[in-house]
Amino acid sequence: MIRAAKVNEIPRILDFTQACGAAMRARGIFQWTPEYPSRYAFAQDIKRGELWVYEQEGQVIGTVVLSSQMDEEYQHVRWLTENRANRYIHRLAVDPAFQGRGIAQALMDFAETRAAAEGAVSIRLDTFSRNSRNQHFYEQRGYTRLGAVYFPLQSPYPFYCYERIVTP
Repeated sequence: MIRAAKVNEIPRILDFTQACGAAMRARGIFQWTPEYPSRYAFAQDIKRGELWVYEQEGQVIGTVVLSSQMDEEYQHVRWLTENRANRYIHRLAVDPAFQGRGIAQALMDFAETRAAAEGAVSIRLDTFSRNSRNQHFYEQRGYTRLGAVYFPLQSPYPFYCYERIVTP
């Protein structure tokens, strides 16, 4: 089941996002740091009603942010659509113990369906340039790679921006 996250679930979400970060770093992918994603970021996501969780048998094992706010770093990207009625995916994560079971696909299906129902023109996101697995995941879902942005506190390497049009 996918539903809105609750504030008291932030410690559990941090547990598995930190585990995701550690697993990526073990594979040489320095996308998430021990400081990111943070408790503060998740609290703000919940406050805005943008954090969703995947719950299975009473346990939260996945999360995704579906936001209407465009990050400043995205301003210079040449997007496929105008900057209006877009949605942005952030912090998609599945507990490493549950990966490979289609949960990330389900979270993305949910986000794409919800964005379209809200009247969004497109979904935009970024993923780390050194994370070919994520790039393939989004490209298989029909996302187009457009440009790159930098988050110097996370990595000196770029993050590739992607967009998928969700309404005709």
